[in-house]
Amino acid sequence: MDERTRNPDDELAPSLRRTPDPIVKTPSRTKSRIWLGVVAILLALAAYQIVRFQRAPAPGGRNPQGAPQIVGASTVTLSNIRVVVNALGTVTPLATVTVQSQISGYLTDVGFTEGQMVQKGDFLAQIDQRPYQMLKEQYEGQLAHDQGLLAQAQLDLKRYQTLAAQNSIARQQAEDQVFIVQQYEGSVKQDQGLIDAQALNIAYCHIVSPITGRIGLRLVDPGNYVQTTTSTGLAVITQLQPITVIFTLPEDDLPQIMSALNAGMPLPVDAYDRANLRHLATGKVSAVDSQIDTTTGTVKIRAQFDNADNALFPNQFVNARLLIQTLQNAVTVPTSAILRGSPGAYVYVINPDSTVSVRPITTSAIDGNVTAVTSGLSAGERVVIDGTDRLRDGLKVSVVAEQPAAADGTPGSTGAGQRGGNRGGGGNRAQKPEGAKSDGSQPAPSGGQ
Repeated sequence: MDERTRNPDDELAPSLRRTPDPIVKTPSRTKSRIWLGVVAILLALAAYQIVRFQRAPAPGGRNPQGAPQIVGASTVTLSNIRVVVNALGTVTPLATVTVQSQISGYLTDVGFTEGQMVQKGDFLAQIDQRPYQMLKEQYEGQLAHDQGLLAQAQLDLKRYQTLAAQNSIARQQAEDQVFIVQQYEGSVKQDQGLIDAQALNIAYCHIVSPITGRIGLRLVDPGNYVQTTTSTGLAVITQLQPITVIFTLPEDDLPQIMSALNAGMPLPVDAYDRANLRHLATGKVSAVDSQIDTTTGTVKIRAQFDNADNALFPNQFVNARLLIQTLQNAVTVPTSAILRGSPGAYVYVINPDSTVSVRPITTSAIDGNVTAVTSGLSAGERVVIDGTDRLRDGLKVSVVAEQPAAADGTPGSTGAGQRGGNRGGGGNRAQKPEGAKSDGSQPAPSGGQ
């Protein structure tokens, strides 16, 4: 072999020869294998969940495909519906009196306790009457003086008339005496008027209650000098029994109200607290305002209550419920059965073959948990009240719970008697199904008419 081509390593021992380095795995290859493993695990889990979901029953109580849909139902019935309108009212007393002094003087005594009930004529306060008593005595003395002059003038007139008849004195003297007598008669009447005025002032010093009611806080303390020009007065008395509530109603309700009042029919009114939960009192309409407010299109109504238990307090805000009329034998369904969508108001009617059909209806008044239906339904039919969000036209159903539709007649029930179910916001809303719009409407049902 040529020396130029000979490898020096060939001369070395086999144990000393170089061996090639083993292959070293780079970090990038290791990370790639880890990520591939993770992706494979995730894919396996996803496949497991899909298979599990397909085998498991549908959420929300859905039945397997082909099985009847489970729903709750109610039978359409005939019942009496109370047409009630709701309004916010203010408790207004029939009489509110500010007790004021009719004369000026020092307040010497107060005869009432703050917040107590007083009767008409009860003693309330005493003004110092001594100045008026002394004036009265002066006028009485002046009256006695003028009465003496009048008696003397009358005696002279009688004497002059006798002498004039005998032509003993001039006729003019007798005639002048007549006018002198009239002057003294006028003075006596004037003196008597001054005496009566002071007697009235003395009576005004003794202040009594002009009405029966509850007296408020004392506004003036004894020892103060009160005047007739004082605007605050001594105290305020408010009549509580009976008491009234003033509320406003839309002018559209006025014809029915006036028709009932003109026929002599009492219109009952129930008063509830401002939370519209607790019943306070029951009364009736006593008066209707003489004109409609053109700015709001409303009319004021006054209802009177006996208020024997003082449940109504002056200037209290209450919710008034006026019963306008009662619909006799109206077709009624539970309010929860009524849905709203493209066809308007509709219900799901259960057919004899256990399928459901969409039935458009027309509603009127709401009483408690039921609504009166003017068209679209007949008594004896069954409607779906629970599970409507999972229905479509023609779907087969299975009824698991059924209840009758009847007005509970409870005055305190939510939304009782709202005309058309949309006044006052207290009516029961229809159940909002899946996919319903934010405004409460529902998409048109499949196969809807």
